[in-house]
Amino acid sequence: MVAVSFRCGHGAEASAPGSVALSRACPLCMLVHETQRSRSELLARVAPPQRAALARETRVGAVYEWRCRRGHDRYPATVAEVLTGPSCAKCRANAVAPAALREAGLAFMKPGLKVGTSRVEQRLRLLLGERIRLHHRVNAVRIARMFYGKQEVWPDILVPQLRIAVEYDDPGRSGRAHRGLKEGSDVEKDDALREVGWEVIRIRAGGLDELGPHSVVCARLTVAAVDEVVALMRRIRGDAALDALAIERQQAV
Repeated sequence: MVAVSFRCGHGAEASAPGSVALSRACPLCMLVHETQRSRSELLARVAPPQRAALARETRVGAVYEWRCRRGHDRYPATVAEVLTGPSCAKCRANAVAPAALREAGLAFMKPGLKVGTSRVEQRLRLLLGERIRLHHRVNAVRIARMFYGKQEVWPDILVPQLRIAVEYDDPGRSGRAHRGLKEGSDVEKDDALREVGWEVIRIRAGGLDELGPHSVVCARLTVAAVDEVVALMRRIRGDAALDALAIERQQAV
């Protein structure tokens, strides 16, 4: 087997005899980047005796023993499953227990939630807030499954009166955001919200295709795109529901 060194520094030593140097990151680092996670997050979750091995790991299919974030039993899984999967068996069972299902669909404020908000997302909130009354004291929704180790999701904008979430997607500077595995993750997130009575409207900008039944495809965020989002809300929940939230805008003289 040929030893391979990667640009990220993982794999074989670049100076090792007979090794092949590749000018790209290793498969594990590529998956970490694509799922917007970090290797340090993985190291914090793996069983301590295996941290040194995981720190050097390059394979996404390598099996390790992981610690449940909620203190349940350790469980075996591949790196790819931990980055994209639903957590341990006990967590999955608890997510569909009667007590958990009673809170499913509840929008709430999670203190200290750190989610990066781009200027475009801030502009989206501003433009949407000029058209309908937004609830500013919710940032998360309880779901009836595990999603990246948690029983909640954090959409960009929540309209709890309508049970509608609005997400803004673009490829970002890398051109890879919201594509590949991240797109699959977006679909899973939307499915989890629909399971608990919410609908998701996605603004798909910068060359991204439609995703799900309620997509607004545009080159960039514009006033027309936000108007289309509001029109979709009206079609999803009806005139009466939208009229109750609508903000009358003064017509220019």
